[in-house]
Amino acid sequence: MEKGHEPSSPKRLRRDTPNSWSELPLDLLTSVFERLSFANFHRAKFVCSFWHSASRQIIPKQTSWLILFPRDNDNNNSCTLFNPEEKHKLYKTKDLGEEFAKSLCKATYGSWLLMRDPRFNLYILNIFTRERINLPPVESQLGMTKMERTIDDCFRIISHDHNMISREYIGLYIGPCVFWIDEKTKDYIVIWGLGRWSVVYSKKGDTSWNQIPEISDCCDMVYKDYKLYFSGSGYQCDFRIFDFSRETPQQTFQGIVIMQGLILNHRHGQPGYSHCTVSTKLVVTVNGDVLKVDRIWERKTRICRFFDVYKVYSSESLKNYEKVESLGDEAMLLDLGITVLANDIEGLKRNCIYFSGSLENIIHDKFIFNIETQKMERVHKLDCSSAQLSSARWFLPSFTQT
Repeated sequence: MEKGHEPSSPKRLRRDTPNSWSELPLDLLTSVFERLSFANFHRAKFVCSFWHSASRQIIPKQTSWLILFPRDNDNNNSCTLFNPEEKHKLYKTKDLGEEFAKSLCKATYGSWLLMRDPRFNLYILNIFTRERINLPPVESQLGMTKMERTIDDCFRIISHDHNMISREYIGLYIGPCVFWIDEKTKDYIVIWGLGRWSVVYSKKGDTSWNQIPEISDCCDMVYKDYKLYFSGSGYQCDFRIFDFSRETPQQTFQGIVIMQGLILNHRHGQPGYSHCTVSTKLVVTVNGDVLKVDRIWERKTRICRFFDVYKVYSSESLKNYEKVESLGDEAMLLDLGITVLANDIEGLKRNCIYFSGSLENIIHDKFIFNIETQKMERVHKLDCSSAQLSSARWFLPSFTQT
């Protein structure tokens, strides 16, 4: 063999060694990307054009972050983001505008927020790209309930019941909201409860809100895999499932569920008991079961102490409020109304409930409840105001691969 072709010769080694990071072999680079955390993945793909191209061949790990919103009076128009995997680091978004700082977040999906501005206009905003989608005016309604906006941005609502009896109300309450958006096509659907009167939805291209017939007085909703899970208000409430995969929603299930007061009647009904149920939410599991989650607070301190979880629907039938003692390998994101496999989401612990302090007078920075130990766990001591903590939300950030 000639010397110039010896594999171990210095000349051959210099020729095979990359001169820069951009010349790493593709298979080695993709192996590196597969091992990176969510944050480091999105940092690394901007090293150079070759790394960016290589990153498109990998599906990055998903993660769960905590988003804290600006206060209306602190001249700050950015959100603060906390990644549990980087406990000593906080991120800030770009300036999202003065209107954003005065708006209220009603729901999240991926990196998108559903916002309500001070004039009750709704819009969807991507907090990373700042892309904004304005939604139809809330007063533009198709259905039995009509709405007019007055000069001073109040609302006159005229509702017709099934007997065509008309009732007029002043004021507007935007109740529970859910939405979904496709990151690439920007197809979307937004659904929200119009006070006690109706539940409305709008899709991409709509100029008005469509009212879902015969449902009203929404207590909670979850939207997952083109299905809407709805519960009404009250002790024995209406529970329905709608299929939104077609042009118009189709009801696929209806029943009665006890949403409120179950914990008081069955476990803590003794006079003078120190705890009470402060809210109840629906949660849809990975396999499609529906859970009822009671948030329990201490009467004296008004601080959330624990949660009770019951299975109310499974395999297309209602359940007799089966107490859920464990989520197994799943973790619950209460703000989103879903469970996920903990191993699939960076930083999540199995059998835990991730919740926010978004209820009035429940302001602290623990945000995790371990079902196995029945103890609250602190994410991190965040250096921010109690007002920011009270409106914080867990969300699943995403970046479109371009």
